[in-house]
Amino acid sequence: MELNIIQMILVVFVAFLAGVEGILDEFHFHQPVIACTLIGLVTGQLVPCLILGGTLQLLALGWANIGAAVAPDAALASVASAIILVLGGQGKAGVDSAIALAIPLAVAGLLLTILGRTLATAFVHLMDAAAKEGDFRKIEFWHIMAICMQGIRIAIPAALILAIGEGPVRALLESMPEWLTAGLAIGGGMVVAVGFAMVINMMATKEVWPFFALGFVIATVSEITLIGLGAIGMSLALIYLALSKQGGGSGGNGGSNTGDPVGDIIDNY
Repeated sequence: MELNIIQMILVVFVAFLAGVEGILDEFHFHQPVIACTLIGLVTGQLVPCLILGGTLQLLALGWANIGAAVAPDAALASVASAIILVLGGQGKAGVDSAIALAIPLAVAGLLLTILGRTLATAFVHLMDAAAKEGDFRKIEFWHIMAICMQGIRIAIPAALILAIGEGPVRALLESMPEWLTAGLAIGGGMVVAVGFAMVINMMATKEVWPFFALGFVIATVSEITLIGLGAIGMSLALIYLALSKQGGGSGGNGGSNTGDPVGDIIDNY
């Protein structure tokens, strides 16, 4: 798909916002489901990009910075893979390949993140010097420049992919042999499964497992739509919160609060 100049500017702007939000983490433009959706909106490829963003979001749920360990860059992976999907012109058929390409892009983004944060230390020294002078306006200026540098970190790769253009990207995707595209599709599915496993590993408790199993059973009923599944999940969450209050409040009656509201109620009963 060929993009006009306005669409390219909007895509680069979305990429800039994704990079900035990767640090600010306020409006979550760096999250795959939002970044890919915005790119799909400005390029007229909303549905394929929304599918891509939703799939990548399942993987990114398990990415988190822990201490000095920096997680892969979800912003660059989302923006770059969405642009490649749009330029490739394959629509929904190109989602699997875009998902597989997102992983090495996320690792490359990690290197750019480390480089950007290393360069940001220079801005800190400049702000320290301005603080000694008592110049608050200069402190704010360098602070904004440091944040903008994080946006440029994503905007430049996005602009480079757009500069390559539709032809080379489409030729690259179409030149891939069938065994490679099939392998990318399988790999993309495995990547999502790994993301699920990472999230479950963080959330897994004896209180959550029954709901997890129940969700899988309910999902097998094909007549239930996503809205229906969401309503069931919301109802179960509200029931659990209500039982949590009852379980926590029954400690004064001689019962013990083990952290499992259902178990507490049964024990006290």
